[in-house]
Amino acid sequence: MKAKPEYALITGASLGLGREFAIALAKRGMNLILISLPGEKLPLLAEFISFRYKVRVVYFELDLTEKESLFRLYDIISGRYPINTIINNAGFGGSMLFESSPLEYLDNMILLNIRALSLLTRLMIGNLTQQPKAWIMNISSMAAFSPMPYKTVYPASKAFVYYFSRGLAEELKGTGISVSVVHPGPMMTNDEVSSRIKNHGLSARICLLSTERIADLSINEMLKGKKVIIPGFLNKINWLLMKLVPYSIQLPIMSRLVSSELGTYPSYSKFRLTIK
Repeated sequence: MKAKPEYALITGASLGLGREFAIALAKRGMNLILISLPGEKLPLLAEFISFRYKVRVVYFELDLTEKESLFRLYDIISGRYPINTIINNAGFGGSMLFESSPLEYLDNMILLNIRALSLLTRLMIGNLTQQPKAWIMNISSMAAFSPMPYKTVYPASKAFVYYFSRGLAEELKGTGISVSVVHPGPMMTNDEVSSRIKNHGLSARICLLSTERIADLSINEMLKGKKVIIPGFLNKINWLLMKLVPYSIQLPIMSRLVSSELGTYPSYSKFRLTIK
């Protein structure tokens, strides 16, 4: 397939869902700008995708929680690469008691999940407007639809992604830029994560989807202009239930489910290097 001249920019591109987004777009002939933290074998992924799918792949290893890195990225990309797609995928979360959560852990979650997504979109939007048709896809979570004990900041940050995306979609109506927000449920990112999700019981197991499947479904819906994307039929059912069931019932259930994860994550210094 002959590559198109435009590029798709993907954050958190080295692992999990971000990696699958990169491969799915490359299969469609899209050139790529991949972004992740250093030390996550991004150069190898870029080389593999370029060779396998015959597209151009540019990559940058940087920390998106650093505002200066965002500005440097913009300076490099602006005027050099025509971008028609942005996938804001980088983000992280975990389970721990709020009162014992390291301040740096909480701060970096907010900086990555909220600030980096907002600022990068704002910086790149001028590039998008130069294309006849463009897409922004922000990755939220099913967690955005309900508060969660022992996660606290994470679902709140994903609720921000949802409302930010819906507001921006309305603001950009008629400009040729389509804005979508994706709410993945349980994902088989690796064996450890899949095992932990399965321990939550039948409801989590039957909703479990592969990252490859989620990426493909999401891109197809994005290209159709779908504003809110919930991959998987059972996740759509869960979404309806969360809308109907009052928080007074939801929260104790969430508390029992999420509390089982406490103490299962690596230390923060290692955990924050996991982009999903």
